[in-house]
Amino acid sequence: MNLEISSLSAADNDFEWKLQQLLIRGAEFDPTVDARVAEIVEQVRTYGDQALIDLTEKYDRYQVSSAREFEVNMEEAKRATARLSSELLDAIEVAAKRVESYHRRQMRDETWSFSENGSKFGQIATAISRVGLYVPGGTASYLSTVLMTCIPAKVAGVKEVILVVPAPQGVVRDSVLAAAYIAKVDRIFTIGGAQAIAALAFGTESVPKVDKIVGPGNAWVSAAKRHVFGRVGVDMIAGPSEVVIACDDSTNAEWAAMDMFAQAEHDRDAQSILISTSQSKLDEVRMVMATELPKLERSEIICNALAKQGALISVENHEQMVDVINRIAPEHLILMCENPSAVKNIEHAGAIFLGQYSTEVLGDYCAGPSHVLPTSGAARFSSPLGVYDFIKRSSLIECSVEDANQLAHIASVLAREEGLTAHARAAECRQK
Repeated sequence: MNLEISSLSAADNDFEWKLQQLLIRGAEFDPTVDARVAEIVEQVRTYGDQALIDLTEKYDRYQVSSAREFEVNMEEAKRATARLSSELLDAIEVAAKRVESYHRRQMRDETWSFSENGSKFGQIATAISRVGLYVPGGTASYLSTVLMTCIPAKVAGVKEVILVVPAPQGVVRDSVLAAAYIAKVDRIFTIGGAQAIAALAFGTESVPKVDKIVGPGNAWVSAAKRHVFGRVGVDMIAGPSEVVIACDDSTNAEWAAMDMFAQAEHDRDAQSILISTSQSKLDEVRMVMATELPKLERSEIICNALAKQGALISVENHEQMVDVINRIAPEHLILMCENPSAVKNIEHAGAIFLGQYSTEVLGDYCAGPSHVLPTSGAARFSSPLGVYDFIKRSSLIECSVEDANQLAHIASVLAREEGLTAHARAAECRQK
């Protein structure tokens, strides 16, 4: 198996064009998938449980006589913890505690008020009532996603958390069920894909309608989120996962190679990019990757991902490195440099890992912050999933008689300028 990965240099005249082409990723939007997803969403909206039965049989090869069979009894989730090895159970529990500890620090008093001219103004923060969590379960089973989505929701005060997870041939891994029990998920349904997103958005006879849907998924899941947004809230429209690694002569080449592989093994659309001020280090990492790639279980997936979206980029200095990083706005950024704190002015990245020992893999599982992050350049305008995603705010307005009299005149003038006379009169009738 031969390693194929692009090499780019910021010194080349066509670098900007090549970088732009590298960042165009076909999996982000597929009109054919979008059209089929639209049909699935409408099918679930119209036919409810029966649509879930038919679609699950078609896509997950899983037959049930009633949609109520999709729900997993939480006692079964509890029993799943006993079927795990003590080592795995301990790892899940430690990861859960770290995720909770981190997100409790995001809690702050967002309910506030102030008085002016005898009136009271402010903001009331309340948790979303019911949230749906999508956990992938196709080519890999992500128990970590259960922790990274449910725990911030529970910390925020969400009353009911509904988890949906695909169950190919009717099987869900015990580790996923155990993670759901430890994270205090309220209900579990073994449905996946676009039909699961539609069920959460519209509700069926068996699946409750939620207020917001969070969690990563494939192109079908992302397309479904686009179609139901507005009916419910969504966290983000996530694309394939990605990492950018910044390195120099001090970087351990084997560690950098394994971090490239770790990202690429997610799926064929994942992206791994290595940027360095040292061409010799890029060459060294390439040699290590070529040697180690055949030894990996998911080497075929890794090889495809690196050939399609991978790159080794040579830059002249830290300033140029930072410019390229900000252009990419990566989901994960690892500053694997001798002095990572010296890499200044990083503005766009979902999560930043500082130093040789801060592998992105620790962020995937147990460091603390949620691993649900903005992808495909969305770090330019959005943030990692956190407690704040599960809290909504209401404005508070309580006008005194004196203040209302003054404000009514201002409102009346503005309303008449806009041609809204009923607005004007509603203000004027309160004037003294």
